[in-house]
Amino acid sequence: MPIPDVEPGRVRIRVRAFGVNESEVTSRKGESGPDFSFPRILGIEAVGVVDAVGDGVDMVPGQKVATMMGGLGRSIDGSYAQYTVVDAANAIPFDTDLSWDVVGALPEMLQTAHGSLTRGLRLQAGQHVLIHGGTSTVGLTAIAIAHQLGATVTATTRNPTRLDLLRQVGADHAVLDDNNLTDAVRAIAPGGLDGALEFVSASALPDTLSLIQPGGTVCFVGALDGQWTISEFSPFTIPTGVALTSYAGDADDLPVDALSRYLRSIEAGTLDIVIAGVHEGLEKVAEAHHDLESGHRPGKHVVTLPAN
Repeated sequence: MPIPDVEPGRVRIRVRAFGVNESEVTSRKGESGPDFSFPRILGIEAVGVVDAVGDGVDMVPGQKVATMMGGLGRSIDGSYAQYTVVDAANAIPFDTDLSWDVVGALPEMLQTAHGSLTRGLRLQAGQHVLIHGGTSTVGLTAIAIAHQLGATVTATTRNPTRLDLLRQVGADHAVLDDNNLTDAVRAIAPGGLDGALEFVSASALPDTLSLIQPGGTVCFVGALDGQWTISEFSPFTIPTGVALTSYAGDADDLPVDALSRYLRSIEAGTLDIVIAGVHEGLEKVAEAHHDLESGHRPGKHVVTLPAN
């Protein structure tokens, strides 16, 4: 591909790393929504340095930036490339000495976890939140952030060998997601939870909603099992006084100060980020997709690119 031109209001980024995401696997298989069509360079997120700016953009070449969403890799060409061009509003400047493989894991995970907790749930210190689907990449990050925000965190996994991982990243209670899940959560929070993030399935929403106390909120963020809707859904499924919302996410849900705060926490070792594998070079993208789909290792798969 030719190096893309930079139009007014846009930024060209020299990509140094990007995370690989389930949505990109879906797009590769031709199963995305109507905003996606082939041919397309995949990749909904990236980190790198500003290479060039269009008119009206107040950034300088060499500035480290993160980018995600905004149609990247779906309605516009994405980050699986040496260069990508995005709206300046979707380029978040940052400064850190963390390596590119670590920073490359962060944009989409931090944006979704931070946004769903702070906007979807409006989580406050002292509240008790459930992360249903805790060993997903965003689930692990949401556990760590909720813990850092001062919440009590109950998190779930279907794999008993990963209960310790949930505790490692910040879960106060790690629960096996089996037929006894609701009873186990009620034993932990008999008065009900303040909130829950639903990552597993739309069909799980009735049970998740039943665990929330009046005034609490369930935020639907994803469907790891692929079930995004509920047939013949009745609003009366939602308990009286409990709110049901969703979170889709935008880049501006991760403001510069929030990204900086999380980077400082990662540097200090007080925020755990789980990286499943680092793949060096664009030729390793297929390997990264394969490893992601295998599901053998929890955490983020990252592809890094050389400086030159």
